[in-house]
Amino acid sequence: MVIERVAGREPLAALLFDRDGRAAAEALADLAAGADSFTLLNAAKAAPGTAELLRDGLTFDLSGLAPAAALPVPEAVHRVALPADFTPAGMEAAWFMVGPHLAGAESLLPVLRVAATILRFLVALGGVKAIVWRPARLVMSPAWFVEAVGAWLAGGPFPALALTALARTDTGITSEGLAFLIGQEFLLHARTGTPNREDSRVALRLTDWLVANGRVERAQEAVLAGVGAVWLEPEGKNRLNVVTR
Repeated sequence: MVIERVAGREPLAALLFDRDGRAAAEALADLAAGADSFTLLNAAKAAPGTAELLRDGLTFDLSGLAPAAALPVPEAVHRVALPADFTPAGMEAAWFMVGPHLAGAESLLPVLRVAATILRFLVALGGVKAIVWRPARLVMSPAWFVEAVGAWLAGGPFPALALTALARTDTGITSEGLAFLIGQEFLLHARTGTPNREDSRVALRLTDWLVANGRVERAQEAVLAGVGAVWLEPEGKNRLNVVTR
């Protein structure tokens, strides 16, 4: 699905609701009243169903809440912690994006940390059934997002299964959404045959390492905490081949 850009921006995330079940914009006032959450800006002048949110000097826009028209549900091909029969088809979305002054800075980690902090409050809006992280085309349960991102914000590893996606293939594990952060995706080749649990652990640690260290410009070894060394070799402009040492 094509999502139109708004003033040079696209939504980072979408909150999904059942049809006719979207929360009203007025419900944001209760969340904003909570300790250490966010501030609502210009609420009296906001268009129906929209809001401008401020935290740590950064602003974000939320649109598509009631009574405004629902917005399209972004494409999601990966899923985490949702029932087997869950489908976004027929659901309605509200979009979350950076404010105009942050256009082009969406992928910077300081901005993402604030965005993730606000989103942890927004999933508490009544009726939120799932959250889509657009850069990874990933849909997940609100509880999963809150837990995974909360651990990261508290000083833990990057939430590789909430702000990126890891998909198994016949021969390895591929990332999606990492290019949003460092300009590269990786293919981790399985040690033997199809990927197993240990390969998954390596992929998680590798994602954390790459987010911390950035784009890989030349072939090199990386030592990953708790799992050992891997060999990284760039292929083209936006792909990394990874082999466990």
